[in-house]
Amino acid sequence: MKIIVDADACPRTVLEICLEKGGTYKVPVWTIASFNHHILSEHHVVVGGESQEADLKVLNLTVKGDLVVTQDWGLAAMVLGKGARCISPEGREYLKNRIDFMLEEREMKARYRRSGGRTRGPKKRTTAADRSFADTLEGILREMREF
Repeated sequence: MKIIVDADACPRTVLEICLEKGGTYKVPVWTIASFNHHILSEHHVVVGGESQEADLKVLNLTVKGDLVVTQDWGLAAMVLGKGARCISPEGREYLKNRIDFMLEEREMKARYRRSGGRTRGPKKRTTAADRSFADTLEGILREMREF
């Protein structure tokens, strides 16, 4: 088992929480990011700057039983298909029975934006989001350790 972090757009506090909890539970933390990011991690993989390069590397490193941290819903769907678990930096676990709905919602919003509509951007990161992520991560690590 390993924690794989899609670190291209991952908040620094989430990365720190992953490294801390990974150390506590003795689970290696792998970070994947383009060469544009400076990340200190024992298992850091640098990829090129092309679109989706980090996502493809995350997917290639993921095996059944791993835990992936990403905010990319498409990547989350593929990770779930490989039998791994996946959570967002906000602390929401992606679930197989909801991911199709989420992808459909993403496509509807993209169509709306292409037609000239505007959607809201992400909210400012809060300490409550960090706590929610830490709690979810710890719960999953505890649960996975029991198996």
